[in-house]
Amino acid sequence: MAASSGIAIAKVYRLEAPDLSYNKTEVNNPEQEVKRLHDALDISKQELEKIKDHTKKSLGDEHAEIFSAHLLVLSDPELIKPIEDKIKADNVNAEAALDETANMFIDMFKGMDNEYMRERAADIQDVTKRVMAHLLNVTFPDPALINEEVVIVADDLTPSDTAQLNKQFVKGFTTDIGGRTSHSAIMARSLEIPAVVGTKEITNKAEKDVMIIVDGIDGDVIIDPSSDEINKYEQKQQEFEKKKQEWAKLKDEATVTSEGEHVELAANIGTPEDVEGVLNNGGEGVGLYRTEFLYMGKNQLPTEDEQYEAYSSVLKQMGDKPVVVRTLDIGGDKELDYLDLPDEMNPFLGYRAIRLCLERDDIFRVQLRALLRASIHGNLKIMFPMIATLQEFREAKAILNEEKQNLIDEGKEVAEAFEVGMMVEIPATAVIARQFAKEVDFFSIGTNDLIQYTMAADRMNERVSYLYQPYNPAILNLINNVIEAAHAEGKWAGMCGEMAGDEIAIPILLGLGLDEFSMSATSILPARTQIKDLSKQELASFKSEILSMGTSEEVVQFVKEKTNQS
Repeated sequence: MAASSGIAIAKVYRLEAPDLSYNKTEVNNPEQEVKRLHDALDISKQELEKIKDHTKKSLGDEHAEIFSAHLLVLSDPELIKPIEDKIKADNVNAEAALDETANMFIDMFKGMDNEYMRERAADIQDVTKRVMAHLLNVTFPDPALINEEVVIVADDLTPSDTAQLNKQFVKGFTTDIGGRTSHSAIMARSLEIPAVVGTKEITNKAEKDVMIIVDGIDGDVIIDPSSDEINKYEQKQQEFEKKKQEWAKLKDEATVTSEGEHVELAANIGTPEDVEGVLNNGGEGVGLYRTEFLYMGKNQLPTEDEQYEAYSSVLKQMGDKPVVVRTLDIGGDKELDYLDLPDEMNPFLGYRAIRLCLERDDIFRVQLRALLRASIHGNLKIMFPMIATLQEFREAKAILNEEKQNLIDEGKEVAEAFEVGMMVEIPATAVIARQFAKEVDFFSIGTNDLIQYTMAADRMNERVSYLYQPYNPAILNLINNVIEAAHAEGKWAGMCGEMAGDEIAIPILLGLGLDEFSMSATSILPARTQIKDLSKQELASFKSEILSMGTSEEVVQFVKEKTNQS
């Protein structure tokens, strides 16, 4: 899979895990082993603090929060105490106790059926390997020390590996495993380092110091290329750089179709620090501010004032440009250690997002008060996630109005008017969008969940990944239903899922009449370039034909032919 665009040509740097093999031994002084364990934990924490600080400076708070989570793992008594108990009960060395306990947790998390919990297995694996290296006095890999141009080849890249990459020297990377939504892929896109993941066998084929080409545009990797191949990809690299320069010229331009009709290109963000990337890439707004990052990597809920500062910062930086803030989307698949949330068989379909907020309105009201207070600093739009019924939307809006009145009664300033909308990510909502459209100010279509819910296929499950089909006519008909419903009531419809920045999807969505496209900041300028050469009127004329097709493949072929895509 092409995980991050661009072309990298350099020699192979094999990032290999150190030899962490050990002998299980019986010990006479368990207390000494417990001390060794805690010494290794302390050194690991110090290293992770440095990596977190480095990440915050280079990539921003959202990515740095990954290491806050890692630090919490190293301080978690649920992990540390069983290791200590094993040392004392079995009289074994710290290495054996750490390995056996960590593997028990890793296997448990790997066996879970949702992406977020499986990622926790990778986090535990990452941090416990670091601790093991210190117990064994083995040097842990430090990509930050790379000082020549290379392409990294690895089985996988941990978040701590990726955060240390210096793009001056690391020209790209390729891995055996991983997907577009993995931590390393997301960081690669933020760093603008070309990446291809999921090759299955690159580490078996690419030898140290051999030349390698990583094509993050088409997802190809060429080992030991010929001079002709190098020349070909150097030319492709130059063409890509020229494209980027052309895109940059449109930074301060409005997004208009070939006939001059405007559509809005916005960005998805997670923290106030991400706004810089939005503005640098010519974003016309923030289409999705994921507020859950304010709640993660902490020991307690963020206060009203902490949230107010974050929301105000984003609104002030964006000026009069719209900022769509999604209220808390957490619970079930995104756990907070400090909330006693129930274990669930299927958390993606469980107690999360608006369902959690309506029951725990003490949490919800604090967030709404912070948002309302911040509303005076910019063009705020509030959006409720995971809405399944009209009653849920009405209840959420009623609580919002109550808190607005409470603030006014307290003499606090609140914006007179702001839009209140909802995400459409549940098929039932898309089906009766006309009823919702009478009560909302806008829709934002969350295609990541809408697709997997409609197709009954977990997008992270490799065996059914073929069913994750953004261009499936069933999905397109639901999207069309939502857009038509919004327009019938004089409202606007946007999209904040991955599909909004997809070059095949963009012409389809333009023809369906989508008003706002929200995507990763680095996708904005390529999308603007594409849109300026597309005729919305012409694409709209193909609407009926596309919606009546039977398969994704037919849709893709049709779009490529009509837009001259290769």
